[in-house]
Amino acid sequence: MSDLPRKAVTRTAKLAALPLGFAGRATWGLGKRIGGKSAELVTRELQQRTADQLFKVLGELKGGAMKLGQALSVFESALPEEVAGPYRAALTRLQEAAPPLPAGTVHGVLAERLGKEWRELFLEFEDKPSAAASIGQVHRAVWHDGREVAVKVQYPGAGAALLSDLTQLSRFARLLGPLIPGMDLKPLITELRDRVAEELDYGLEAEAQRRHAQEFAGDPDVVVPDVVHQSEQVLVTEWMDGVPLSEVIADGTPEQRDRAGQLLARFLFSGPARTGLLHADPHPGNFRLLPGPAGDDEAGAGSWRLGVLDFGTVDRLPGGLPETIGTCLRMTLAGEAETVYELLCAEGFVKKSIALDPDAVLEYLLPIIEPAEVDAFGFTRGWMRSQAARIADPRSPAHQLGKQMNLPPSYLLIHRVTLSTIGVLCQLGATVRLRDELARWLPGFTEPQAAEA
Repeated sequence: MSDLPRKAVTRTAKLAALPLGFAGRATWGLGKRIGGKSAELVTRELQQRTADQLFKVLGELKGGAMKLGQALSVFESALPEEVAGPYRAALTRLQEAAPPLPAGTVHGVLAERLGKEWRELFLEFEDKPSAAASIGQVHRAVWHDGREVAVKVQYPGAGAALLSDLTQLSRFARLLGPLIPGMDLKPLITELRDRVAEELDYGLEAEAQRRHAQEFAGDPDVVVPDVVHQSEQVLVTEWMDGVPLSEVIADGTPEQRDRAGQLLARFLFSGPARTGLLHADPHPGNFRLLPGPAGDDEAGAGSWRLGVLDFGTVDRLPGGLPETIGTCLRMTLAGEAETVYELLCAEGFVKKSIALDPDAVLEYLLPIIEPAEVDAFGFTRGWMRSQAARIADPRSPAHQLGKQMNLPPSYLLIHRVTLSTIGVLCQLGATVRLRDELARWLPGFTEPQAAEA
């Protein structure tokens, strides 16, 4: 594909082929079971075939379809290794690239948005995109003042495509469910759809990126490129080199993995505290690992910094992350079942019409928050899979209790970002001192100090 399929009938036909394919494979699976293959083996084969078709179609369509693919890709750690292994490379490719738009289309957008003499704004402009994402692609260039820049160009028709895709995909959410055990995809798709207008608005993205760039200027751990120029459908920012996090996941050293994981956790919790914004698109394609400042080479991986890209989706949290999260986490670790339950009820995590056993709720939460219980925690795909299996198994008490709990709308994005970040940490296989970051940045996690008399 060299252009974004904009006609609704074309996109709908491609997406409509997904459930038909799934149904066909289900019939194939039934035949295999009748023929003697075990249900477990057949399920794995079905998952692999489903994933192959799903990510091929999502990558071609870009728009909301690819956005869902990127959101799903960070959860591959939850899949059985026999299933995840064969198509992990396809997921990584989806995070980093997609079929590009032709140069003529890109030039047309630039002429329309920057003026017919748009080339005069640049000393150099590379027609071949350096990256392609869900609603736009990025070109490397040199601004007229000599700065290396990244030029993000929005796909023509991206808004209509996003809405159409996500509306269509929401109808198939139940069929996609087996790909990610224990996760209800329909709320995820609904939430993605609700964020479309913000992500299409490059003015809002520029504002969020400027705020982060200003706050993290000179930071020893996090680098955010500043905004150079912004207009409708075009965003120009400072260029940032570095090792894509997907490459660290694939080939990084243990030291790089641990450093990247620590900085990712630090950015997740420090960002809202420092800027009032939560970067809400934490897939590996949006992060880079950068060498430390010149002269720090001898310091090794400990001097590496985390580069952060793409501020199109943010959650606005003027007071930082809600204090209730930190307080609940602290009380859960302390075994205060009644207090935790009361807080969850007050925030709407337990509906008024439902009564649950506080001790059972505590038992449900403790394995999930294990990384906050120890000084350093080794995130692994195996740990992620065990958590997903525990919640997905209809026979388990965790599954039954989880079905009765509620996720308030105000926490939906925070919840997804946290899960996604944990998924990336598990992909990295990083050992992270998460408790340190929580104590420093998460309101309510440390016990309030008594006021002096």
